[in-house]
Amino acid sequence: MKKILLLLFCLLPITSIVAQSENYKIVNDIAYRHINDSYAAERCKVDIYYPEDVKDFPTVVWFHGGGLSGGEKFIPEQLKQSGLAVVAVNYRLLPKAQLTDCIDDAAAAVAWTFNEIGKYGGNPQKIFVAGHSAGGYLASMIGLDKRWLDKYGIDANLIAGLIPFSGQAITHYAYRQSKGMKDTQPEIDEFAPLYYVRADAPPLIIVSGDREMEMLGRYEENAYFWRMMKVVGHKDVYLYELDGYDHGAMAAPAFHILKNHIRDILKKKKD
Repeated sequence: MKKILLLLFCLLPITSIVAQSENYKIVNDIAYRHINDSYAAERCKVDIYYPEDVKDFPTVVWFHGGGLSGGEKFIPEQLKQSGLAVVAVNYRLLPKAQLTDCIDDAAAAVAWTFNEIGKYGGNPQKIFVAGHSAGGYLASMIGLDKRWLDKYGIDANLIAGLIPFSGQAITHYAYRQSKGMKDTQPEIDEFAPLYYVRADAPPLIIVSGDREMEMLGRYEENAYFWRMMKVVGHKDVYLYELDGYDHGAMAAPAFHILKNHIRDILKKKKD
């Protein structure tokens, strides 16, 4: 946790790296996969928000939260008018779908972004994957377990950065509940981002709320996630704890961290 550094970091501008635009367009409900499943046809859609008069722009693929059983896609207000495109994703939800469907939909949406963002003027080498809570879990899963994106011909290491907000690093509690486990009983198996720590993963920026206000030890599991990534030799992993913010409220200030890390990553690419 870096209290003073976090304050300074949040004050740094993103405008010096990301080109700005006065004109933004949003296209709603684009299907990102086509399979013989009526529920997938209903849920597997994205909204894309992008600057019309800028080329080569970076994109944030954004997964909503909701415990994998609720929630709807939206364009975060904090990412509007910032020079970034946003691909907001809906995915199938429990209990109508399985956990593997949720993760597979997340991978399919990211693959769609890699394949299609150039048509809107974006750069596929500048795709960042982020989300809050369950969305953060999905971002970490598809970024660390390469099998999900491999299915769609995408190398997960091409993701410019993974930025989970208060995501689960252990096996998601909704899946543990389906196995009859208590919320307080942890598990790390093939459905845990922690299971796939590796040194060659994309840059990983982990953001948590206040450890005394977060749900179910979320800060501590993310701190262990951060530590194990460092232990295996990952050179570009960060952990932030937002003092005074609970699980839900932490998302708003976390966007400052997201935008400034995007700035720094793009600067490194440019240099």
